[in-house]
Amino acid sequence: MAPLNTMIANGAKRAAYSASQAARVLWYTGHYAYGRRLMGPLTDPGDAPYAEEFGPLDRARLKTAFRELFQRDWKNIAEGEYRLPKESRQLPAVGRLWRESRDYLNDARKVARRKYARGHSEVLTETLREKFPRYYLQNFHYQTDGWLSESSAERYDMQVETLFTGAADAMRRQALPFVRRALAQRDIAQASFLDLGCGVGRFLETIKDNWPALPVTALDLSPAYLSKAQSRLGKFKHVRFVQEAAEKTGLPADSYDVITAVYLFHELPPSVRKEVMTEVARLLKPGGVMILVDTIQYGDEPGFDVLLENFPRGFHEPYYDSYCRTDLSALSAAVGLKKTEETVAFLTKVTAFEKAK
Repeated sequence: MAPLNTMIANGAKRAAYSASQAARVLWYTGHYAYGRRLMGPLTDPGDAPYAEEFGPLDRARLKTAFRELFQRDWKNIAEGEYRLPKESRQLPAVGRLWRESRDYLNDARKVARRKYARGHSEVLTETLREKFPRYYLQNFHYQTDGWLSESSAERYDMQVETLFTGAADAMRRQALPFVRRALAQRDIAQASFLDLGCGVGRFLETIKDNWPALPVTALDLSPAYLSKAQSRLGKFKHVRFVQEAAEKTGLPADSYDVITAVYLFHELPPSVRKEVMTEVARLLKPGGVMILVDTIQYGDEPGFDVLLENFPRGFHEPYYDSYCRTDLSALSAAVGLKKTEETVAFLTKVTAFEKAK
């Protein structure tokens, strides 16, 4: 039986976790409800509804899977897989929450107008076409400025957490046991870690919070998002920042023990998806591991398939359906990587691929 002081500490930790996660879910669900009301139905008034390939949404299973995510998250924390998340260790800054809320609600109106006008190419300009790939120059999710402004980078976390009603961080954390296993036989201080499409650095912040001595490389194509990541990760040592495309990093071959890609692959055209996987295989050391964190795919949760089918119709996600149909095992095998393990966590799937030694 555990000592009394240990039981008290664990009880306090669990209480902090439960309270913070419940508050987050309530906060983001409220914003989600407001945003959905603004966005309206999938089809415009007078238009015929979409013909759906899949059956009805299993709402009961959706609620159960949501609860199971947080149950698994706590279990991982209790078993020492990763630390209690930052939001459970400290109170949020009320001023920051207010600013983020106000900005999100104001921008949600612009997103709704853009959705009704099908305004998904505002960032496509001749000047930017000289700097970025064509597929990148879109207003994904109809978001203001795409991925190319400081204001977009500032509100990105709020938008993602709202989309998943407070579950996004918990879903990302399900990759941490995969990372722990990949690093298990390595000297942390000498290992090498690369996050492709790091965005504003939220996942890497969790990585460094759990493995502060681990040298990491944060790579993203957006200068604004990379700048936000630099600001977020500035408190940590051994962090390198690279502004390049995931399909053409310019980094040396056979140089990384672990590579992650978090919610990146579903934003890529099929041809670029293959290029990125090829680049991953080139960058990994023999025996290295690639950990893909992305949306579930058709068939992972059959009762959710219609939700996946309709997602790109409500948001501008031109490559989402093709990702949901991608055979990840075949994609990785074609470049010499072997799929080794996989887990589904609510609306996210974590998959590991290993390069032969």
